This record gives sequence, structure tokens and C-alpha cells, in this order.
Amino acid sequence: MKPFVKNLLPLLLLPALTCAAGAAQAFELGDPAKGERVFRKCKACHAVGADAKSKVGPVLNGVVGLPAGAKPDFKYSKALLEAAEQDQLVWTVENLNEFLTKPKSFLPGTKMSFAGLRKEKDRQDILAYLATFETEGGS
Repeated sequence: MKPFVKNLLPLLLLPALTCAAGAAQAFELGDPAKGERVFRKCKACHAVGADAKSKVGPVLNGVVGLPAGAKPDFKYSKALLEAAEQDQLVWTVENLNEFLTKPKSFLPGTKMSFAGLRKEKDRQDILAYLATFETEGGS
């Protein structure tokens, strides 16, 4: 390769890399009020709020940004604990979105029997709702 072409190569690739990076959009949170309605599907197993108690699933206060398996009062599946330890799984909005789409595909072996939320808008709304419970509170 000629030296001037070699020096121009990064400049020629920059627009392509910029476009590719722009294509991967960050997950957007939705409407917390609508998310509260969607959360009704979760209430049989999960709770949120100051007086929340673990049920079949853990309390979800402070879940957004929390490392997986971090609630000491809940017995997590072996699969989740291994993912938390090996992959250092953190419940970012992106990971929660993927998990809520189809839990058993995201984390084979999870105890969560919920089939998932197919609609992206529902996931955006429920994650916005869960993000309003920033403190861990509850037990």
C-alpha cells in the first residue's frame, strides 16, 4: 500500500464507523405511569415500594443498575448466580430490556417463569417505572 493511501485510510473509514456507531441506539425509557400498569403482570411475584417484601421473586427496588443476585434476602437460581459471578452481570436498562423480552433466552436456567414482554414500548414503560424506585428499601 502506498504511504499516502495508508495515511488516508483512517480518514476514509471514519464516516463508516461513525454511521455504524450511530445505528446502535441506546435503550430509551418510557412513561412510568404506563409502566405502573404494565407492572401489574409482575405483582404476583415481585413487589416495589417502601414496604415491599420478597415473594416468588425478589423486591425490585433499586434493581436498575444493581449487580444481579445482589439482594441478600432472596434465593436466586444457580444460573443467575453463576452469570453474576462469571459475567459480572449488572441489571442495566439494556440487560433488563433483553431479559424482560424473553427471560429464559437471556438467562437459561433462570427461575423466572414469565414468558416475557413482546412489546418494546411495554418494556420501556416498565423500566421507567422501576427506575423510579432508586433506593433498595423493602426486604
